[in-house]
Amino acid sequence: MVASSPLALARRRSEFGLVLMAATITGAAYVLAALGKNAQMPATIIPFLVALLALLVFAHIATRWLASGADSTLLPLAALLHGIGYVMIARLSERRAALQTTWSLIAVVAFVATLLVVQRPSDLARYKWTFLFFGAGSLLLPLVPGIGSSVGGAKIWVSIGPVNIQPGEFAKIALALFFAGYLAENRELIAAGTARLGPLRIPELRYILPITLAWGFAVAVMVAEKDLGSALLFFTLFTVMMWVATERAVFLLIGLLLFSAAAYVAWRMFDVVQTRVDIWLDPWSRYEGKGYQPAQAMFAFANGGVGGTGLGLGSPNKIPAASTDYVYAAIGEELGLVGATAVMIAFLLLFGAGFRIAVRAERPFEKLLATGLTTIVAMQAFIIIGGVLRLVPLTGITLPFVSYGGSSLLANYILLALLLRVSHSAARQRGEVPDELTFGERREARQLRKQARKQRPDDTIGMSPA
Repeated sequence: MVASSPLALARRRSEFGLVLMAATITGAAYVLAALGKNAQMPATIIPFLVALLALLVFAHIATRWLASGADSTLLPLAALLHGIGYVMIARLSERRAALQTTWSLIAVVAFVATLLVVQRPSDLARYKWTFLFFGAGSLLLPLVPGIGSSVGGAKIWVSIGPVNIQPGEFAKIALALFFAGYLAENRELIAAGTARLGPLRIPELRYILPITLAWGFAVAVMVAEKDLGSALLFFTLFTVMMWVATERAVFLLIGLLLFSAAAYVAWRMFDVVQTRVDIWLDPWSRYEGKGYQPAQAMFAFANGGVGGTGLGLGSPNKIPAASTDYVYAAIGEELGLVGATAVMIAFLLLFGAGFRIAVRAERPFEKLLATGLTTIVAMQAFIIIGGVLRLVPLTGITLPFVSYGGSSLLANYILLALLLRVSHSAARQRGEVPDELTFGERREARQLRKQARKQRPDDTIGMSPA
């Protein structure tokens, strides 16, 4: 579907200009990183620029045709973060850069496929229980003997031949879809609180039990797999969506109290949690052991200062997980406070755009879905950036669009496409773009017309002329 309103055309023109700007920044950063590291122009600069422009223009054209009224800033911001992350990965490891290139292509194709398949986001609400079972199954896959594998103490990976995937990345989206569908259908009954617990009004058990069990199961599996970062993410996702759906601050308060109690119990029961808290408080006394990485991250930020050492001129390889958990520290060293702040601002603009989409959406399911998807990205970025900066204890989780990792990149581009689809739907409901038939609806209409033409001759058999 082509943009067919002045507002939609203006949004797509703005998006195209911003996408070109993101491509220019990425290309310049790639050249500077190669010059700083090897003192010569990269031999692959032309293929890199051609591939970069082809991917971004492909994603933009797909958005122009399939979601013409969508927000114009989401795709450029994701492209900028993706580009900066790719440059740092290429600067740190050529092998990982080659793998990330392949996953980038797959992620953009998945982005377009999601826009093509999901024509009306409200239709997804009908499959909420399917999404629940898919999400639960994805969470359990790493625990299956033979295919599950453990990295860094967390059993969150599935290995099938040479391919390693992290199913939890896709489970987040599936459970957000389930939460949105269930809460959109039952939010009024949950908010009413017709049952009583002493002086408190609480929801009836039959309405709150299914979603609470789903949330509890997800958190329990994440704890069993020692993926504490994802457990915190699911906890926050559930609390925020319950709060938004019911518009009752008591759910937010209950969530905070439960989180505090769960954090204390986890600290008392699990050695890994105690170790991470101790390292968070004092990495220097454990510099020769598990405090080495956070201490090196602090050294990297200090070495970068305000303006940074320059791309390719720092020493981010001294941080063992510089392309994954500590990619933000690598950015802070070579781009300095200015570059690290720019990345943080890009994330804040991305979150703002996501929550703006939620505010503009008129249907409850779409409003809750946009809220949940944006919360996933926002909380994930806060957990890892806060951990690297020692604002909170570090947990192993990827920085969206920036860190090395195919599963994360693929899941985040699918999430981005869903947000754009909700944004286009909101624009259509507000009359900013025409409410045209989707491809699926046009196909169904053609089939109905064909059936009607086939039935007409049968209807006239045996009838005498007037």
